[in-house]
Order: sequence, then structure tokens, then C-alpha cells
Amino acid sequence: MRTLIVNGSIWDGSGSAAYAGEVLVNGSHIETVARGTGRIPAEGVQRLDAQGMTVMPGLVEGHAHLSFCGATKNTDLGDIAPEEHVLETMHNARTLLQAGFTSAFSAASAKMRLDVVVRNQIEAGRIPGPRLRAASPEITVTAGLGDDNRLHMARESFGLVADGPDAIARTVRLCVREGVDNIKINISGDDFVPSAKGGMTVMREDEVRMACEVAHSFGKKVAAHSRASNAVMRALACGVDVIYHCEFADTQALDALEAARDRVFVGPAIGLIHNTMHEAEPWGITRAMARDLGMDRCMENAQRTYEQMRKRGIRVVIGGDYGFAWTPQGTNARDIEHFVKLFGYSPSEALQCATRIGGELMGMPVGQLKEGFLADLLIVDGDPLKDVSVLQDKARLKWIMKGGQSVGS
Repeated sequence: MRTLIVNGSIWDGSGSAAYAGEVLVNGSHIETVARGTGRIPAEGVQRLDAQGMTVMPGLVEGHAHLSFCGATKNTDLGDIAPEEHVLETMHNARTLLQAGFTSAFSAASAKMRLDVVVRNQIEAGRIPGPRLRAASPEITVTAGLGDDNRLHMARESFGLVADGPDAIARTVRLCVREGVDNIKINISGDDFVPSAKGGMTVMREDEVRMACEVAHSFGKKVAAHSRASNAVMRALACGVDVIYHCEFADTQALDALEAARDRVFVGPAIGLIHNTMHEAEPWGITRAMARDLGMDRCMENAQRTYEQMRKRGIRVVIGGDYGFAWTPQGTNARDIEHFVKLFGYSPSEALQCATRIGGELMGMPVGQLKEGFLADLLIVDGDPLKDVSVLQDKARLKWIMKGGQSVGS
């Protein structure tokens, strides 16, 4: 079927200004994008009137955790039985799609095959969800982020513990065998956990290098949890493709990121930090507790770092660790507003992080309204270039299209 979208204000994701125009969708792809009205022959097409609305690319979640189901602590994710966890992940996939996210690059699965199974079901058309690049669980080291074991008690969370290059190699190969697209490694720690703090670099260089060598030999991308400046440098030196967080990156690390900006992507995952500071009290984290956890310091460093990244032209994607109790799935578009208010991005720049740059990370023809690209698009009641918060209101997403097909509520 051919669908002609008319009378809309077209924002194509390239960074150019919006313009009055039309978009012709043919099957699953965009056939034509034209400026002005009446430029595309209307015979034999279904017309979709976008009068007074914005037509834009579907959003891309660059740090997705579809299998994170409202956890308040890491072990909550390990405690969910696999059967229930599959259903929860399916529900989250539908929720994310209905929030306007037509693609998602996973930053970790809570269990080995959750992302893989849900990705396969989405691709087969059996369940609704965004296009998904499925991730491994977070590969970590003993005492690192994701290792919640104790000598007297084995506890699962979202981590796979592997110490030394040989164990890392086996673990990465296992993940590849089970069908993942992305490998996730935790080079640094996190201030939420007792042993490995955010400023620490706890995965050795030979371990990181082995993860990258094995993953790349299978054609897989590697994403890394790297808050510490040394962790960012280690990720770059070893060939990591996507570096998350980076709040404590110093001038040397920022220079190195800038030098590698045509190869790597970064993502701040600022939503969890912001919400822990301001919205986590119903789950027992007061403002004073958040400050004691180092969240204020983390936010200040993130603002400094990502202001620099914007100026240096480093490719940044949205995605804020949504899926914890105080960062619920479906609220992911808040990240776009965070980029504007916290990091100094213009609305157009922030929207590009959520569309074009995310599409580049996906490695798919998505994230722009462009001839030959997949027909993943939104029709929005409002102008996101004036107020990015309109994308947080599901009622204003008047039409969500993925692969040329309308997404139902």
C-alpha cells in the first residue's frame, strides 16, 4: 500500500529546518519526501492529512533495557522467574513503541536470551515493539557492577561474572552463540553498589581488549559502562563502540573521544541520575540520601562533560537507564528535554540525538525521513522544535508508523 502524508510540517531529522511538505510511503519504505504541496501524484494512494502537525522520524532509544521491570535494586531483576520475565519484557517493548520509539539499541538484557527472544518475535510480527538490537547481560568482574553474589549466598542480578581474558572470551562467545547483537561490559563501577564505585576502573585492559576482539570477530558491537575517566580511555584504547555515562571524563579523555568521534557513540543515561535526585523518595531514596550516593556530583560532572561533547561534535544518543522503579518504561522521551535543559543542546540538536544519531548507532536506515529509508515516523500534534516536551505526551502522538504500518494503542 502507498500512503501519502500531506499538509504537515516536515522535520526530516537531518538538522535542517522544518518545512511544509509531503511524504510518500510505499510498503515498508519511504519513496519520496517533497517540499511544498501537490508535488507528489495522489492517484491510487491513501491520503493521511497532517494539517497543523509535525511529521518526523520515529524516536531511537540508544540505551534500552527492555527487560528492566521496575526494579528498586539490582537483585530484583534476578529474582523474576524467566517465564514472567519474558512477558514483562514483551510488555515493555509494546510500551516503548507506543511512546514513539520505533527503534531501540539495547544496553543490556537482564537475562541471557530475553532481548534475543523478544527481538525475534518482533521481527516475526508476532508481538509489537521497536526494532531491537539485542544485548547480552552486563559482563562484569568479581566485585564489579552486576556481581551481587556473596560467599554464603549466590544472587543473580543483571551481570555475568568473568575474570581474566580467557573467561571473558568464553562468556562473549556464549552470548554470541545465544544470538545477541551487542555485547555489554562494565569497565567501571557505579555509586549505587558497595564495592566498585563510579570513579573506579575495575575491568583490566586485557579483559576489555579480549571482549572487543572476540565480539568484533563475530561482527558484534561492544558497549561499555564507563563512568571513570580511566574507564573511558580504556574503552577507547581497546575498540569499544558505544561508551555510556562518561561523566568523569577529563580533558585527555574528551580529546580522545573527539579524535574518535567518527567511530564511537556515547550516551549519558542521565534520566536515572536526575530521577534519583528528584523523584525516588517514594521508593525510600530521600534527597539527602541521593546526595550521599554522589548523585549531585555525578550530575554536575555530566553537565560539564556533555556540554563539552556537544561543542566537540561527539555523537551522543539519548537513553537514561529507563526501567527502574523511578525511571518507568515509556517515559524515555524525557531524555530529550534533559539534553536541552541540562546540557545546553538546542531542540534540533537534542532531537537529532533521538533520531538521526540513534539511527547511525542502530546501523539501519532509520532516524531520518529520507528516500529509501524505512518508513518509521511520527505525526505529532505540536512543534517539538519549539517544545520538545510534547513528545512526552502520548495523546499528542497522533500517528506512529513503523515499517509503513500504523502502530495501534
